[in-house]
Parts: sequence; C-alpha cells; structure tokens
Amino acid sequence: MDQITNTASPAGKPRTRPFSIRLTDAEKAILLRRAGNRSLGVYVRGLAEGELAFRPRQRRSKAPIKDHEALARVLAALGQSRVANNLNQIAKAVNIGVLPVTPETEQDICDACSAVAAMRRHLISALGLTGGSSR
Repeated sequence: MDQITNTASPAGKPRTRPFSIRLTDAEKAILLRRAGNRSLGVYVRGLAEGELAFRPRQRRSKAPIKDHEALARVLAALGQSRVANNLNQIAKAVNIGVLPVTPETEQDICDACSAVAAMRRHLISALGLTGGSSR
C-alpha cells in the first residue's frame, strides 16, 4: 500500500492539492446523487479515506446582502410605484415632441426622481455599501 505523506499548512491543517478527473455526464450524475447534501469534493475525499465524513454542502451567495429588510422595502416601493411606467410615458412624449411642460408633468418628474433616489439609498444600505454621492 502506498504511504501518503501529508505535510501541514501554516494554519496546522493538512495541505490539499487539486486533482482533476474526467467523467461522463452520467458518471458525474451518479456521484452527485450519492453525495447527497455533501459537496462532491467532500464525498470523493471520504471515499478515498474509506469513510464518508458528513459536511453539508455550502453554497455561496452571489451577492452579499447585509439587510434583507431594507431590500424588501426597496422591492415593495418599486412594486407600489409607477416609476417605470411614468418614466416610459415621459420618454415617449419627449421622443415625439409633445411633452407639455405643465406643473403636473414637472411634479411627475420630481416624484419619479425622488422615488429612484430613495430606491438607490435603500439598495446601497441593503448591500452594505457606502453612499457615495447623494444625488
């Protein structure tokens, strides 16, 4: 039997090295099914060690969300507002040259800008970013 030397990393954990293997789609599907809720790497490593160490599969979030409640407020505000519809109607009117500059139109534009600015603030807060400019 081969003797395996396992040098430790500076943190005291055994050093790991990448190992690549080619599998058919069917072979990979079998391994994934057998791995269950373990990551494929943990499952294969367990097979190599002769035991099946259990570690739940960890999934990384694609976007770090600091405050889910703030993000929910933004989505609710977006759903309740007619910002997209209003801005689209204004753009159409501008493009065909029939936009009358009335107090009502000006108020609609100001309302849309305020709503967009509020959504920006909430999104920045939800994502844990700094505010940047306050436009």
